[in-house]
Amino acid sequence: MELVIRPAPGLRLFLAPRRRHAQFEVPYDGAASLGHVVQSLGIPLTEVGTATIDGVRSGPSVSPRPGAVIELTPPPRPQKLPHGVGFLLDVGLGTLARRLRLLGVDTAYGNDADDAGLVERAGNDRRILLTQDRGLLMRRALWAGAYVRGQGAEAQLADVLDRFAPPLAPWTRCSACNGELVGVPKGEVADQLEPGTRLRYEQFARCVSCGRVYWHGAHGRRLDAVVAAALKTVGERAPTG
Repeated sequence: MELVIRPAPGLRLFLAPRRRHAQFEVPYDGAASLGHVVQSLGIPLTEVGTATIDGVRSGPSVSPRPGAVIELTPPPRPQKLPHGVGFLLDVGLGTLARRLRLLGVDTAYGNDADDAGLVERAGNDRRILLTQDRGLLMRRALWAGAYVRGQGAEAQLADVLDRFAPPLAPWTRCSACNGELVGVPKGEVADQLEPGTRLRYEQFARCVSCGRVYWHGAHGRRLDAVVAAALKTVGERAPTG
């Protein structure tokens, strides 16, 4: 007994090289659920938007008939975020976390948590877990998650913005702790600044959570470019209506 699998091009990166085709067949015991079949191929269910069995849209708990044709497509982009829901990133995505915070996106970073702890936190805090660990996305207890495509923070950020088009509020979050930034008079933070910084800059912000002080310094032009590109991407991807 076999099933015929037809994965959309966007899902083929999760497949073994021998299966990266428009159609292939897999052995089937006649009882496994659609969800089990999909994940046994290496595709996390978080990366499947629509699955059909013989042309009929089906949920992961449905068991196909032997010989059925399974078609898989990724979630639509942009994928709508539930109101107020933020992200949780695993240990391998620290630079991406700082970039998202720069853009004002609510981003927690699990740099000291194991897989079970990340899954638990994502559920408790109602955050979407972003990771490049497919096994983590296949955990039954995971509330919501997404695979981050790309190598390097620039490509990863572009992927997250393209997939979710989150609302942006640049320069409003602490890149270190995700706390809120508020403007602060120079006199209140002067004792925390190097002499050159006190002399050259007049506008400052401080994190209400950790107290870190920010100003538009030497790296500002590079970060301005990151912000401008992100605003353009999200503006083009944001849902209308």
